[in-house]
Amino acid sequence: MLEHHIGLLSVAIAGLINLWLSWRCGAARGKAKVLHGDGGDTALQRHMRAHANFTEYTPIALLMILVLDYSDQNPWLLAITAAVFLAGRVLHAVGMQADKPSIPRMVGMLTTLVPYLIWIVWVVLVVFQVV
Repeated sequence: MLEHHIGLLSVAIAGLINLWLSWRCGAARGKAKVLHGDGGDTALQRHMRAHANFTEYTPIALLMILVLDYSDQNPWLLAITAAVFLAGRVLHAVGMQADKPSIPRMVGMLTTLVPYLIWIVWVVLVVFQVV
């Protein structure tokens, strides 16, 4: 079996999510007939913000996933937390389109931040050879 498959698969899935978010921005931009910026269009602003939020959290998350994967850590825990994180990023993006606070957005942020915190602690524990 391919080594480091969790990290590599996480990168591929994140790439697909990023492509989807980019496509949504482009479609909203075309619908609003806005070439640059957001043109004051609320839907486009939300799509752009969802895409930006993804790009704010995901690079460091992928780095932590890859570091833990290359450190031969528990593959099940890593796979589950990576899946939760990536699903959360999709939920958050979908929830960003609501006019008011939404369940998908809140669950999306929770399922982003919990794995993120787990990985931070886990990486520190690896550094100090506790795990």
